[in-house]
Amino acid sequence: MRIVRFLDAANQTHHGSQHADGSITRIDGNLYGTFNDSGVKVTATKILAPIVPSNLLCIGLNYRRHAEEGKNAIPQHPVLFIKNNAAVQNPGDPIVLPRVLRSDKVDYECELAVIIGKPCKNVKKADALKYVLGYACANDVSARDWQLEWGGGQWCRGKSFDTFCPLGPCLVTTDDIPNPNALTIKTTLNGQVMQDWNTNDMIFDVSTLIEFLSGSVTLLPGTVILTGTPHGVGAARKPQVFLKAGDTVTIEIEKIGALTNPVIEE
Repeated sequence: MRIVRFLDAANQTHHGSQHADGSITRIDGNLYGTFNDSGVKVTATKILAPIVPSNLLCIGLNYRRHAEEGKNAIPQHPVLFIKNNAAVQNPGDPIVLPRVLRSDKVDYECELAVIIGKPCKNVKKADALKYVLGYACANDVSARDWQLEWGGGQWCRGKSFDTFCPLGPCLVTTDDIPNPNALTIKTTLNGQVMQDWNTNDMIFDVSTLIEFLSGSVTLLPGTVILTGTPHGVGAARKPQVFLKAGDTVTIEIEKIGALTNPVIEE
């Protein structure tokens, strides 16, 4: 099922099932409990990020080629950082380049987002995917200057500016994606393909990440896990490529779709 979150004509928020022809039927129930497609057609005035996350947990250096392009050693354990939940942005809404706390090195990162559907703690790898509600596209937008130069050695400042986590365009449930580590994933910037790879290059696959992140920690329903980006990021290019006002960035993942956002200045 392709699940979207949307506003109706009365400015009320709902979830719906999006069909192949683009039509949407209302979902009744709780995404983190029991829900069903009511079959009742609805009109969406705006598509939103598919969920409001309870947490945004992110993994760095999780693709082999990406670690290599940055001349980083292959990590022995997943590298965890956290984004501010307020960084989430809707499909089609702008990525805003910070100008009060200024960055001139804002980068794109296509990522597979994993949405946890029920509480899990100390989950074994073999059972990990049973706790997943579904998957979405994400853009782990990153201010490289704040991340790597001015952030005091941690990444959260450079990753947590408002709008730095576009999410969507929908949530695709696990019945439609039985293997999240066999998906093509790419970034297109102003019509030029910048990243084009496959989630099978993850150093730690989705099941391993859930086992690690749930170790002695409860992952709440609505937890979003960003699983890392492949090679081709702007900071690793020669010359470097950073986002500027007027750009358009599209993240596309097989079986999920395309997440597109324009870029503006604060």
